[in-house]
Amino acid sequence: MRFLFCISLLFSLTALDAAELTRAQVEQLLANADAQHPADLRRKDLTELDLSGLDFRRADLWGADLRRANLNRCNLAGLTLDLTVMTQIKLSGANLANTSIFGVSLMHADLSNADLSGSRVVAIMDGANLSGANLSRVDWAADMKNQSMGLMRASLKGANLTGVNFSHAKLGRAMLKHAKLVNANLESADLYSADLDGADLSGANLTNASFAQARLHDAKFNNAIIQGTSFEGAKNLPAIP
Repeated sequence: MRFLFCISLLFSLTALDAAELTRAQVEQLLANADAQHPADLRRKDLTELDLSGLDFRRADLWGADLRRANLNRCNLAGLTLDLTVMTQIKLSGANLANTSIFGVSLMHADLSNADLSGSRVVAIMDGANLSGANLSRVDWAADMKNQSMGLMRASLKGANLTGVNFSHAKLGRAMLKHAKLVNANLESADLYSADLDGADLSGANLTNASFAQARLHDAKFNNAIIQGTSFEGAKNLPAIP
C-alpha cells in the first residue's frame, strides 16, 4: 500500500511540474493575438518550455510560471511581468526594455546580454548572470510606498554584473553585496544607501555616480574611473587606489 501511495504521489508531482501548453500552442496563441486581444498566458504553467526567439509583446504573462523556461532572444519589451515565477529562467539576449517586474524571483537566472533599459524592477536576482546587459536608465530603487511589506528592493547578492551598462540608473537601497561589477558603466548612477559590501567595482566607470550613504565594507575599486563621484556619508569607504 505504501509503495502504491508513493507511485501515485510521484505521478502527481510529475503532473504538477508539466507545462500546460506546448511551444506550438503558444506560437498559435501569439499568432492569433492583437493589441485588443492579447494572447492569454496569464497564470499559465510554462515551466521548462523552449520558447526561445518568440515575440511576446502581444501577450499577457502576468503571474505565469516560467521556471527554467528558455526565453533566450525573446521580445518582451514593455510588458508587465509582475508576480511571474522566473527562477532559473533563461533570458540571454532577450528584449526586456521598459518592462515592469515586481515581486518576482529571478534567482540564478541567465540575463546575459539582455536589454532591460528603462525597466522598473523590484525583484530577487541573487546569483543571476547579467553580464553585458543593458541596464541604462533603469529604476531599480527600493519601493518606499510598500514599507508595510518590508523593504521591497532589487536584490543582486553575488550577481554577475560584469560589463553591464548601469548609466543613469536608479539603484537606491539596492542589495549588491558581493556583486561582480567589474568594468561596469555606472556613469551618473544613483546608488543612495545601496549595500555594496564586498562588491567588486574594479575597472568600473563611476563618473558622476553617487554612493551617498552606501555601505562599502571590503568593496574593491581597483582601476575604477572616479571623476565627480560622490561618497558623501558612505559607510566603511575603503582606500581607493
